[in-house]
Amino acid sequence: MQVKRADAMGMCFGVRDALAAIEKVVDPSGVTIHGELVHNGEVLQWLDSQGFQQSQEGERQVPVTPQVLITAHGVSNRERQKLRGAGKTLIDTTCPLVHKAHEAAQQLQAEGRRVIVIGKPDHVEVRGIVEDLEDAVVVRGVRDVARWPESRIGVVCQTTTSSELVAEVVLAIRGMNRHADLSFVDTVCNPTKARGAALEELLPVIDALVVVGGRASNNTRQLVLRGQERGVATLHIENESELEAAWFVGRRVVGLTAGTSTLPATIDAVYERLIGLATGVLPTSP
Repeated sequence: MQVKRADAMGMCFGVRDALAAIEKVVDPSGVTIHGELVHNGEVLQWLDSQGFQQSQEGERQVPVTPQVLITAHGVSNRERQKLRGAGKTLIDTTCPLVHKAHEAAQQLQAEGRRVIVIGKPDHVEVRGIVEDLEDAVVVRGVRDVARWPESRIGVVCQTTTSSELVAEVVLAIRGMNRHADLSFVDTVCNPTKARGAALEELLPVIDALVVVGGRASNNTRQLVLRGQERGVATLHIENESELEAAWFVGRRVVGLTAGTSTLPATIDAVYERLIGLATGVLPTSP
């Protein structure tokens, strides 16, 4: 069995910067992380062990700690104002590319357009975008597209949406709203695009795919879905302990990729175990 790594995978700069900001906190007990810093179970467990308070994702209560950390997924300006109004000091680790998606949506609304957001309605990033808009619509896919009465429409995307899905949805929106002047701003982030493109190069030469990342990570699930749609046996895991030798029986070439919130150490551990399964020599536990 061969193991091939995708040329681009794993942690993006937004997650890396958020973790760097966390490491600078002097007193973790005085900081509440407003939701999940990143969708990565290992990181969340580490934060808990360091003494950080962590509110549930989507929770609307104002934390009791004097400092509140805004996660890489961002929040609405309304939420920031509420927190500051309650006297909280904010540590903002919002990814710059998420900021750009917020700004693009607000600019489209300022132009008098009905804003359509391509993404998951229940995702924290999407909620943050639409909370600052009036009467925005969120569409998951082509099935959610409708004919809207407005003569001016603007479209943005959740930053971790696959480019292929975005292209399909935008085409459907144009087709069903030919009466409207439509402005589309591509807010899919470059790390997501790079990981998708690297996977596309990998898929033709493998017969099985391992995707490493959190169960709640949207960009990780998009990688999993892409492998499944291409007919490649695909395994979604969070760490090396979930790899079982039986799944790899008969596999000739296994590809490896990972979502943007996956730690490099986790990817390396998975790769080492895959090599061990391929050679029959499994790595020993530290």
